[in-house]
Order: sequence, then structure tokens, then C-alpha cells
Amino acid sequence: MKQASLTSGNIFSTLIKFAFPFLLANLLQALYGAADLLIVGQLSTSAAVSAVAIGSQVMQTITGITVALTTGGTVLIGQYLGAQQEEDVAHGIGTIIWVFGIMAVSLTILMALCTNIITAIMQTPPQAQQYTCQYIFICSCGILFIVGYNAVSGIMRGLGDSRSPFIFVAIACVVNVFGDLLLVGPMKMGAAGAAIATIAAQAISMTLAIFFLKKRGFPFPFTWRHVRLQAVKAKKIFKLGLPLALQDSMINVSFLMITAIINVMGVTASAAVGVVEKVIIFAMQPASAFSSAIAVITAQNMGAGQTQRAKKSMYLGMGCSLIFGLAFWIYCQFDAALFLRIFSTDPQVIQAGAQYLMSYSFDCVLVSFVFCYNSFFNGCGHSSFPMIHSVFATLAIRIPLVFIVSKIPGITLFAIGLIVIAATAVSLILCIIYMKSGKWKVNTILE
Repeated sequence: MKQASLTSGNIFSTLIKFAFPFLLANLLQALYGAADLLIVGQLSTSAAVSAVAIGSQVMQTITGITVALTTGGTVLIGQYLGAQQEEDVAHGIGTIIWVFGIMAVSLTILMALCTNIITAIMQTPPQAQQYTCQYIFICSCGILFIVGYNAVSGIMRGLGDSRSPFIFVAIACVVNVFGDLLLVGPMKMGAAGAAIATIAAQAISMTLAIFFLKKRGFPFPFTWRHVRLQAVKAKKIFKLGLPLALQDSMINVSFLMITAIINVMGVTASAAVGVVEKVIIFAMQPASAFSSAIAVITAQNMGAGQTQRAKKSMYLGMGCSLIFGLAFWIYCQFDAALFLRIFSTDPQVIQAGAQYLMSYSFDCVLVSFVFCYNSFFNGCGHSSFPMIHSVFATLAIRIPLVFIVSKIPGITLFAIGLIVIAATAVSLILCIIYMKSGKWKVNTILE
């Protein structure tokens, strides 16, 4: 497999070339998840839409934890590569295989056994409980494929290859859409059919990625002797990845709790929030893509001792992300319902969702900065700080304020959206303070 150096050349062109496949992959990944909701929304009932909305949020939490942990492996590989320590890169890849193999089996068993409990915790509307259980259980059986694909993609990206993961996601997306159209449409399988299509697509994506790695190989010696669990490297992966996983899971859990709170308001509000979350996922993809690229670019450049180049890539990424975030927010102030009609034909769902999206959309502006700051700190090996400020914003602001505000008679989803952006604003302030402190300059990975 071709190895790409991100430590030389024009910084802007390097960022764009590396981030663009990330953006395409992220958009397809979002479409991959949204296809279930979109097709079920057009071809099935509101109860099925609510089930897919709730179930996909639960599975997004699992995917987020997986991606965060694999990012720890990506950063580790990137820093070793930047420092030209090829033997450590090989052993790092071998350790990743072990770590995520164990993780996949454990998560599959846990989620399959806890399907009913999770459905109850989410305060799923009675009409959607059976469908939600079906969706979560079937998707849980495919966790092995989620973890496997993300682990392989993390290895590729750590080596500077962001194009191949995009290709595999594209294939999975096509399979998922055709599967949804067949199983939800003519076969009338509803939420269960959408879940089956999802895991089938994930299985194909992971299988192709593994075959690709096996065929292309690596630009350095890599044999079966490298595929062993090295405690030191596993510790570094978890040191980098666990704070990211906790950070991402706390954010996802906070939105799951928001969903659970709003579910009490009925199927319409539940479906509206689920639809808006799918729209927001798409809207945040530019910021997510640039921040993901920044993490890898920063890792390689910090490993090579090029601190200023790493910083410049972060600021350029912020500027690019901000353009997309501002454009989306401005448009939502004029016609927020346009995006929601893609996912639902229910006028009440669209009206309620538009209220939520008008305020919530400003979060796309704020995350343009927060995502890039977080990825920069992660690439430097300081993943604990992003976790700390995310947990604080979640536990001290987002969850308690949503709970309090939800008790106010006649409260609308517009107010809930304002609380979401308030929590992100606090995270941004804390990121600026940490950046100015200079603590991120200490490299703890190559010690």
C-alpha cells in the first residue's frame, strides 16, 4: 500500500487532498446511516421511523466509540511514521488487530443481550417498541463488521491513505441503499429490513478492506510475527483512544438522553428529533472531515518535530470548516423544513423538526472550531483534554439544562436547540484557553 507523507509540501493543498476523501467518506457514511431513515420514512409508518431514529442513534453511539478508539491507533501509527520508526509502525498495526478483535466480540455479546433494556431506557414510544428492539438486535449482530472496517480504515489513514476507506464506504452505501429499497419496499420488512440491509453492507465493506490490505501489503516489513498484542502499544492506543471514546460517547449519550426526554412528548416529537439529527450529521461532515485530516496531519508532523506546520494545518482546517457551517446555518433560518422533507412526509414531524433545526443549526458554526481544536490536541497525543471539556459541557450544561427546560409548560424544540449550542460554546472557550496554555506541545507518544 502506498505510504503518504504529510510532513512536506504546500500545507493547504496537502490538507485539501487528504481531507477531501475524508469528506466524501463521511458524507457517504452519513448517507449510509440516513438511508434507513429516509427509505423507511417514505415507505413505512411513523412508528417505524421512530424505531429507526432511536435505534440508529444507539448504534451511532457504538460506532462513535469504535471510531474514537481506532483514532488512537491512527495517531499512534502517524507519529511513529513521522518519526520514521517503521518497526514500531508494524507492531502497532499488529496490536490494533488484537485490540479491536477482542473489542468486536465483547460489544456484540453485550449489545445483543441488552437490546430490551436499551429500548426501555430510551423511553421508546409504545407503538415503536417492537420495531426498535428488532432494529437494535439485528444491528448489534453486525458490530463485528463495524469494528473491523473502522480498524482497517484507521490503519490506512495513519499511513496517509484517506482514499481507500472512501472507496469501501461508497460500495457499502450502494449495497445498503439497494438493500433498503428491496427489504423495506417490496418485502415490507420495515425497521427490521433496514437493519438487515445495514449489516449486510457493513460486512461487504469490511471484507473488501481486509482483502485490499492483504493484497497491497505495506511499504515496510510486516509479517505474522508483528501480529501480537504488545502491552506497551496497547496501553498507548487506549491512552489516546479511551478519552476520545469517552468524549464521543458522552456527547452521544447526551443526545440519547435528550431523545429520551423528548420521547415522552410523543411519536411526532421523537420522529422530529431523529430526523433533525440525521440532517445535522450531514451538515457537520465538512467540519468532521477537516478535523479528521488534521488529527493525522498533526500526528505525522508532531512525530517529525514540525510543530508550526501542524498548527497551520489546524487553522486552515477551521477556516474551511467555517465556510460550510455558516452557509448551512444561514440557510436554515430561511427554509429549515426543506431538509426535513427528505426524511419525512408527515407535516407535523416537519413542523416540529424545523423549530429544532433553526436553533440547533448554529452548532455547525461552533463545531467548526471545536472539532479542529480537538483533533489537533488528539494528534499531539493530548486526548485527555478534549474528553474533559466534553464531559463537563455534557454533564454540567447540556443534560441538566435540557431536563429543566423540558419541564416548562409549552416549551418548544427551538429552546432545546439553544441549550445544545450553549454547551458547545463552553467547550470552545475551554479549547481556546488550553491552546494558549501551550501544554499540548509536550509529546508523550514517542517517549
